[in-house]
Amino acid sequence: MNSFRGFVIKEFKQIYRDTRTLVVLFGMPVLMLLIFGFAIRNEVNNAKVGVLDLAKDEVSSVIIQKVSSSKAFQIDAYLTSYDEVESIFRKGDIKEIIVFEKDFTRNLTRKGNASIQIITDATDPNLANIVQTYTNAIIGDYVQELNANIKPDVGIKTHTKMMYNEELASVNLFVPGLIAVILMLVSALMTSISITKEKEMGNMEILLVSPLKPSHIIIGKVLPYLVLSIVNVFTILILSKFIFGVPFVGSYLLFFAESILFIVTALSLGVFISSVANNQQTAMMVSLVVLLLPTILLSGFIFPVESMPFPLQVISNIIPAKWFLVIVRGIMLKGSGILIIWKETAILIGITLVFMTLSLKNFKVRLQ
Repeated sequence: MNSFRGFVIKEFKQIYRDTRTLVVLFGMPVLMLLIFGFAIRNEVNNAKVGVLDLAKDEVSSVIIQKVSSSKAFQIDAYLTSYDEVESIFRKGDIKEIIVFEKDFTRNLTRKGNASIQIITDATDPNLANIVQTYTNAIIGDYVQELNANIKPDVGIKTHTKMMYNEELASVNLFVPGLIAVILMLVSALMTSISITKEKEMGNMEILLVSPLKPSHIIIGKVLPYLVLSIVNVFTILILSKFIFGVPFVGSYLLFFAESILFIVTALSLGVFISSVANNQQTAMMVSLVVLLLPTILLSGFIFPVESMPFPLQVISNIIPAKWFLVIVRGIMLKGSGILIIWKETAILIGITLVFMTLSLKNFKVRLQ
């Protein structure tokens, strides 16, 4: 019994002396709880909406004020004509546009009813449904206030329109997101493990003292994963179109160019992780915690970023998948061109250059 007790004590001491094990045991649960607890939200906060007020009368102004005072919405655009709806939605920021008909108050008082059209960006069908429900609730509450003070009762009819995904097919949301997750998994995770494997086997030291430059070593290690990731893009696109029926209305050339850019971004992250990790286990843990979980939770893949607490919204800006999702959904579902997605493209290029520079610097340090 004493030997068993001594063995158990030895195991406890061994765990306490291993910093990496302590991080996994205590740091991982806390980190996952914080990320999941704050990122998973069914409600909507500060969703950006636009208003097309063709009436510009008293009642329409009151309803606009009620929408803007709600925590769920933030009025970000005032349209002047219906022709602006398409271009506003293609930019990707506006989630809903509320359209008031002409003579809105006049129709309400004389005919007893008036109409409001609610146009929603349904590239994210879950968010579109929630936003539309909130808007209808605000309008319904206002109608009840009116009918409590006037007789006969009046009504406001809402006509809804879902753009880019009229059937509210969930695959239109998840397939573009899965492209980002799969490319990040194959490119970043596999690259980091591959290079750290060379370190564990002692091959990296041989490469570092060879005539090869650090840039040549990096390119040689990531080139196979670049090719394989491009093949994955072709495979995913074919399956999404012919198996799941996801529409593709944009430019294929632009789509593949942006996909290659994201692959290079993921590869640069993988190389950076491998340059600071000493073994495959560490590289895998860092890749899963720093890349995969944020890609799923903080990129807008499943949950809208706008509904998350402000600190997480700030952190999401450094997640490459967030910007790639905007690009992919814009190209596939909206037909967006480079003039619309140039900002997201520039951010991905910037992230790539930063991590490429850091990776090369770490390799050069090892050569000294």
